Amino acid sequence: MAHQNLLERLAERPLLADGAMGTMLYARGFDFDECYDALNLSHPEVVLDIHRQYAAAGADVLETNTFGANALRLAEWNLEGSVAEIAARGVELARQAARDVRPDIYIAGAVGPLGTNVAPLGSVSRDEAYRIFYEQIAALAEAGADLLILETFSDLAEIEEALRAAQDACDLPVIAQMTFNRDQRTVLGVTPQQAAHVLEKWRPALIGANCSTGPRGVLEVMRQMAAAAKTMHGHAPALSAMPNAGFPEARGSRVFYPATPEYFADYTRHFIEAGVRLVGGCCGTTPAHVRAMRAAFDALTAGAAIPAAISKVEVHPLPVERRAHVSGDSSIPTTLAQALAEGRFVTTVEVEPPKSADTLAIEETARLLKEAGATVLDISDIPMARMRMTGLAAAHRVQLGAEIETVLHFPVRGRNLLRVQGDLLAAHALGVRNIFVTMGDPTRIGDYPQANDNHDIVPTGLVQMIKERFNSGLDGLGTSIGKPCSFFVGVAANLTPTDFEKEAKLLKKKIECGADFALTQPVFDATVAREFIAYYERAFGKLTLPILAGILPLASVRHAQFLRNEVPGVVMPERIVQRLEAAGTKTRTEGARIALEILADIRDLVQGVYFIPAFGRYDIVARLIQQVVTGQIQSS
Repeated sequence: MAHQNLLERLAERPLLADGAMGTMLYARGFDFDECYDALNLSHPEVVLDIHRQYAAAGADVLETNTFGANALRLAEWNLEGSVAEIAARGVELARQAARDVRPDIYIAGAVGPLGTNVAPLGSVSRDEAYRIFYEQIAALAEAGADLLILETFSDLAEIEEALRAAQDACDLPVIAQMTFNRDQRTVLGVTPQQAAHVLEKWRPALIGANCSTGPRGVLEVMRQMAAAAKTMHGHAPALSAMPNAGFPEARGSRVFYPATPEYFADYTRHFIEAGVRLVGGCCGTTPAHVRAMRAAFDALTAGAAIPAAISKVEVHPLPVERRAHVSGDSSIPTTLAQALAEGRFVTTVEVEPPKSADTLAIEETARLLKEAGATVLDISDIPMARMRMTGLAAAHRVQLGAEIETVLHFPVRGRNLLRVQGDLLAAHALGVRNIFVTMGDPTRIGDYPQANDNHDIVPTGLVQMIKERFNSGLDGLGTSIGKPCSFFVGVAANLTPTDFEKEAKLLKKKIECGADFALTQPVFDATVAREFIAYYERAFGKLTLPILAGILPLASVRHAQFLRNEVPGVVMPERIVQRLEAAGTKTRTEGARIALEILADIRDLVQGVYFIPAFGRYDIVARLIQQVVTGQIQSS
């Protein structure tokens, strides 16, 4: 049987898998909002050609274009009844490519996660997850796949249901892969050691990691998995590694990955030396990467030296004079203050700190947004009460590494008065002088619901203390702190509140306490925003506080419904939900279009835009920024 032969070959020598299917489809002009799995039916010639390219580049294993071909994911495009058809066609296309190029290539049925959390984290029960995976896996096995690749999983509970389904549906060899962040944790906090311990209990043919980061990070995951499994189970596992080609970069309207084919070839030796038996590529990798890795494989087999990589990413420290520039001179207004004073339209983006001590990714994101035209960047602090690096550290690293000014989100929740003042002094010393004072998210909704989230001071009180005391050289008790600080202080506002009177009075109080600017909650109804500002001005006179309107590009109908029904203070008109429903597979594109329309409708009322990316899609926001700064967005 083919899969028995596969196991024998893996025991003899490592095998080379193909690269990214999604990257190649995107390069062919298919938007990320489309159902790539359905292209097996609608554009089979494109999928077949990509398979042929990978086969010709030297891949020993071709993955089917079925990563998201499960009933739950396909339901987004009303294709939940087409699981078997899409899976069968996926296997057929990959097999045809192998016959056309090299018949001894193995066909791996690709199985990705469900796209939603499994209980207890989500609403999908484990038994329901099992049934969904069983349907897809049985279809792939029936169509003639030689093996299965379970990939890009973050939840151990979910991948266990996929493994259980695979064991019950067929006797094919299974490769079980999870995806890890730069902190070498999955988004749900699973470590490589924990993953190895659980996955090995199911006895898959290989365990490993895909997607994740670039080759260096995945190599470290491999080493940790191997060491953990050997300690726990008494043997080193067979490993599989399929890293991304680094972190994505936006250039104009397209997405690119930085890691070169030569860089991947260089790491091939390291992977094999670490015990990896199947090496391939994930997002950003192309036939060129596979071709370079093939040459490295062949060189190893022949005992020859592998050519060194001709392109590696290096990090250079900033020159001293540039560091001084970024840290700021307290006698000079901040970039944000200067822009608002001069009447320039400000563009900022909310950026989350990393869940690790590694800031390379956030610095790369900052550079992407800066190049797109962002004026400053907002750095959140413990967003949604989930454990992350503090916003202050992340803001400092962004200012040094990307040379762009930041606005530090400064929640009062969870800080006593002593800590509040110490953190303010630290921020000023590190050159972070734009402060956005907010209450902060309650710990009960985050990772540590038992954590103390008391506070000694409310946001309005802190604004007043900063402006009247710290900016005058005094602490909260009126004792000298030496040289005065020069903080530029922002507050939260809501342009579409359900209670106009309450919100208007609160905003008036924040202004009286000394607020310099305001960031708003996401605006989805420009008419209500205009009505609120008119109400405020009737009650209290001209609104002179600079307002940066929150704009959140919607990702899907489900995203809009969640905001509409579960997020307090968000007004989501039914017409927006209907537009997303009518958009079909183009919900992200439509969400971006809606965002720009809302901004155009209120641009004459506000002094800037505060983009809030959905699900970390900074590439989408970068494109929106470019349209704002190039003048494509005008007041309606």
